[in-house]
Amino acid sequence: MAEEQRELEERIIIKDQHIKEIDLVNRDPKRINEDVVKVDFEDVIAEPVGTYSFDGVWKSSYTTFTVSKYWCYRLLSAVLGIPLAVVWGFLFALISFCHIWAVVPCIKSYLIEIQCVSRIYSLCIHTFCDPLFEALSKICSNVRVVLRKET
Repeated sequence: MAEEQRELEERIIIKDQHIKEIDLVNRDPKRINEDVVKVDFEDVIAEPVGTYSFDGVWKSSYTTFTVSKYWCYRLLSAVLGIPLAVVWGFLFALISFCHIWAVVPCIKSYLIEIQCVSRIYSLCIHTFCDPLFEALSKICSNVRVVLRKET
């Protein structure tokens, strides 16, 4: 009975990984677009002192900019959002696939091969360099350094 309950919980957990609740209020919880797309009317259009347009034109421009930006974004999202989501989903799936099925196995294969090469390299170093440096150390072992302070 307890095992059946555990299997049911595992199935629910696996299902929950693919069907995730979406927060419709906070749509950028990791704040990846925090400073990128915050463009307001004042960030784009500004009139310096002494060159003001009519107040009605300024208010109408503000309203037109704000409303057109809002509705153009919504229209573009409605038309292109789903196709681009498919493209990005495919791209990241492809990247994940390549990483899982090509990159990691190549790295593991390289590490296995390099381990064999490192053993051969180590054997060559110990065979040829160790005797050479041992002989050099015996030659230099009789060298004495004396420091004298001359006055």
